[in-house]
Amino acid sequence: MKDFRAVKTELACYAVIIFAAFLMGFAIKNLYDPVNLVTGGVSGVAIIFKSLFNIPLWLTNTLLNIPLFLVAWRLKGWNFIKRTFIATVSLSVSLYVLPEMTIAGDDIFLSALFGGILSGVGTGILFAVHATTGGTDMLAALLHLKIRQYSVSQIMQVLDAMVVLAGASVFGLGSALYAMIAIYAVCRVSDGILDGLNFSKLAIIFLNAVKRSQVDHENMERGVTAVKSVGMYSGTERDMLFCVVPRKEIIWLRDIVREYDKQAFLIVSDVKEVFGEGFIEDISPK
Repeated sequence: MKDFRAVKTELACYAVIIFAAFLMGFAIKNLYDPVNLVTGGVSGVAIIFKSLFNIPLWLTNTLLNIPLFLVAWRLKGWNFIKRTFIATVSLSVSLYVLPEMTIAGDDIFLSALFGGILSGVGTGILFAVHATTGGTDMLAALLHLKIRQYSVSQIMQVLDAMVVLAGASVFGLGSALYAMIAIYAVCRVSDGILDGLNFSKLAIIFLNAVKRSQVDHENMERGVTAVKSVGMYSGTERDMLFCVVPRKEIIWLRDIVREYDKQAFLIVSDVKEVFGEGFIEDISPK
């Protein structure tokens, strides 16, 4: 039964990967390509090759990724590439089977903006399940084995910058500037998806000691840690409470604090990941 559940979980993961790859393929084929937006990666090279040599997008994406995966398979093994392999194959298939549609027409700004949003959603989903669509991501990981003084992200940024510059030389500087809008949108949306999966709020509350028991008495259904503190200016001893809550509960927490101590000092900050009871309990890699 345990093995069956593991298989179902893996199949569900592959279904999510395929969906994300098709989302990215739709953006590339129907938003980026019609207005010659080169946003980096193998997909950007594919758009350049289609313009110069009339080679289909799916074919360039497939041919350029084959040697990368063969090398990665030999050096890193199947477990390292299997999810990215599924994502890359799905992207090539999507570029082949998805119909060409007129979405934004000749409006390059709308193409950059909404193409970036769709690509960002797909990228964020893939990152969340530990996959990519190969290309410069895979090449950067392989080059990192030889030039370890640079991180994978640094290498990837250089590779993508080279692709964007190649696109600028073919389609002009204006197209490259619009491509930067798409790249920014991809980064913001993908980061938002990754942050949104585990996003919480950290509340730091300074209370008068006499008020603390009243707040503790409330059934907050969240763990609260108390630390004794002394104000450096007034020398007054106060309790400092730490509490992590989901975003939707922070207003409720604020109301509880204000109800029992209107002089309380409340600090709220963003927390991207919280591991433990009531949040993410399984922190082992998948």
